[in-house]
Amino acid sequence: MAEKILRKIKLKIWRQENAQSKGYFDTYELENISTDASFLEMMDLLNEHLIMEGIDPVAFDHDCREGICGSCGLFINGRAHGPDNDITTCQLHMRKFREGATIVIEPWRAKSFPVIKDLMVDRSAFDIIQQAGGFITINTGSAVVANTILIDPKSAETAMDAASCIGCGACVAACKNSSAMLFVAAKVTHLANLPQGKPEAKKRAIQMAKKMDELGFGGCSNTGACEVECPKNISISTIATLNREYLSANVDQ
Repeated sequence: MAEKILRKIKLKIWRQENAQSKGYFDTYELENISTDASFLEMMDLLNEHLIMEGIDPVAFDHDCREGICGSCGLFINGRAHGPDNDITTCQLHMRKFREGATIVIEPWRAKSFPVIKDLMVDRSAFDIIQQAGGFITINTGSAVVANTILIDPKSAETAMDAASCIGCGACVAACKNSSAMLFVAAKVTHLANLPQGKPEAKKRAIQMAKKMDELGFGGCSNTGACEVECPKNISISTIATLNREYLSANVDQ
């Protein structure tokens, strides 16, 4: 099959020096972009042109470029990770855009994710929430000993589904309240379905939810936008698990 080319596209990109400075949109044009190129490869090409012209390149996060690490999140044409489903930005390809299209690219918009520069945001708030309770202290032993702990298939599957959360922040970016409920719920649900997570169960949900509120994330909007934009298909049913764990812990206190 012959390679298809986008002869010209227009990029409307958010530029911002740091969290304190005032941001603005700047417009750039690119020509002859392969539709087989990934979105980040297109951004690389843009930066090559900017550097050659003596212009400061656009700062954006990326690492694995395999849809695993979650660091590449961008808000593209009004959607977290762009106009495709179940993917991270690095897995988005230019075939999703039409000839002559104007593509609007923004960072995650959330008070708790302050802009570092341009499209890069500081998502360390997720790390702080994780440190508040998303861990276990029980000694699970070696792999052989750990495997002697029987877990029913349904619980194991639910735990694994929740554990697939990569902390990209798309749920926060998609939520009109910038809520981190889906992220916290995934971490709590993962450990709530494993026997190794029981020792901290009574305080985990309380501590993580409290830290989430302290860091300025909003309340759940109940619209389900977080589930729709999650690249790992984390179900909003995990939020019900979080609520159950939270209420149960408060009753037991």
